[in-house]
Amino acid sequence: MVRSKIAGIGMYVPKNVLTNNDMLKYMDTSDAWIQERTGIKERRFADRTGETTTTMGVEAAKIAIKRAGTTAQEIDFIVFATLSPDYYFPGCGVLVQREMKMKEIGALDVRNQCSGFVYALSVADQFIKSGMYKNILVIGSEKHSFGLDLSTRGRNISVIFGDGAGAVVLQPTEKENQGILSTHLHSDGSNAEILAMYNPGTHANHWKKEKLADYNDAEIADMFMSKTMVEKEQNYPFMDGPAVFKMAAVKFPEVIMEALNKNGLTTADIDLLVPHQANLRISQFLQHTMKLEEGKVYNNIQKYGNTTAASIPIALCEAWEEGKVKEGNLICLAAFGSGFTWASALIRM
Repeated sequence: MVRSKIAGIGMYVPKNVLTNNDMLKYMDTSDAWIQERTGIKERRFADRTGETTTTMGVEAAKIAIKRAGTTAQEIDFIVFATLSPDYYFPGCGVLVQREMKMKEIGALDVRNQCSGFVYALSVADQFIKSGMYKNILVIGSEKHSFGLDLSTRGRNISVIFGDGAGAVVLQPTEKENQGILSTHLHSDGSNAEILAMYNPGTHANHWKKEKLADYNDAEIADMFMSKTMVEKEQNYPFMDGPAVFKMAAVKFPEVIMEALNKNGLTTADIDLLVPHQANLRISQFLQHTMKLEEGKVYNNIQKYGNTTAASIPIALCEAWEEGKVKEGNLICLAAFGSGFTWASALIRM
């Protein structure tokens, strides 16, 4: 039976470190206030002129490809997960293909925010198992810093997020006890608006008259990127933090247990749980709820903040570099985020 294995992994974070105290330059906050609510001590912000979501993804990909013992020319498919693409379109996948001078391979972009990397991994896994591709590059990369409201008004969200990228190369394996055992994907759009960035968008909130001819040119221009949007703060992310926390506290354990039950395993079999780095309090709640031993949940949000689609591959890479992910280990990845979407993957390394 052919499965997908993680043959190589890499990560990249910008050099620019912003501590909680550095955030005082922009907003009324404190190190204690941020740590108490999120567990975050510092985050990385990309260079505004030289680093993009794509370039960070490329740096992580170079490391993953080298560790996989392959080359950019041997990659035959790209799956790129992000909520912060370089352009509204095209997606970042084709930009990676161009930057790394790859063959004219397929490139797919995934827009599932915090769950993006696990969704991307699941898509790549299906292609490997079907035999369609042999070397798939999966990237999660985010440049949040360009779209944050760095003021007291936006502090509840802006102190949480950071920039960075992680990548893996998937390859087929026929080893009986190796590879991705299963992936599990879910969504529920009932409360999509409580964690969202509304504009720029093409929804009809501003269309009040019956037809386009009833609007003058100034009114039409105002609808698409308007002072009204800015005044209503709709060009910045919105999050109802308590509501998101409450939902995550339910769905995280559910999707982890779904993966374990599918494979006839228990929490005692997990060598390391790598959750999406949303909030240290969620990870601690998860560890307590699932009765996981100390050290079996990997957290690095303290150093990097929430890097959304990049957070799981960054954490997995760092855990691997620290010797906490070894051959034969059972690793569980789990994520919950905007949409809402949530997902898990169970992997035997």
